[in-house]
Amino acid sequence: MAKNSESKNSGSKNSESKSSERSGARLAVVQALYDMEISGKGVIEALAEFETFWIGREVDGIAHPQAEIAFFRDLLRGVVDEQRAIDPQLDGALAAGWPLKRIEAVLRAILRAGAYELMYRRDVPARVAISEYVDVAHSFYDGDEPGLINGVLDKVAREVRGNEFAGLPASGRA
Repeated sequence: MAKNSESKNSGSKNSESKSSERSGARLAVVQALYDMEISGKGVIEALAEFETFWIGREVDGIAHPQAEIAFFRDLLRGVVDEQRAIDPQLDGALAAGWPLKRIEAVLRAILRAGAYELMYRRDVPARVAISEYVDVAHSFYDGDEPGLINGVLDKVAREVRGNEFAGLPASGRA
């Protein structure tokens, strides 16, 4: 399960719940994108399946977190609709010789979802989006992969939202 990057001392259970449900939506969208790539399902089928059978339920002994459904829907549809703009942006942020198509499917899903938020969801601060997807990566990987996510999304963020990073050093990972 993705960790909640916002402080538990935010003072409001509603803001904690919304943050937690957004984290759940991010995790679910990565799982849905992976499932769509592996199975060939379309967006409508994936939305219906995840909303009905996965989000907020226990499946095979694994508890899937609650998710903000509207946010989940926007992320999933957005990644699919904007993939032609997202993929070249990610290719430019990845190390030379490692285009997105060579990246493992779960990492590709995390990168696409994170890049979508950075490019199209200006209501989410860039550093929050990056942190959230690093947390999602920690849900799947124990090695260097979360660092890769951090470095690539940092590069994307600096390209598409440079104003949020003025005067800050780059992460240095990719």
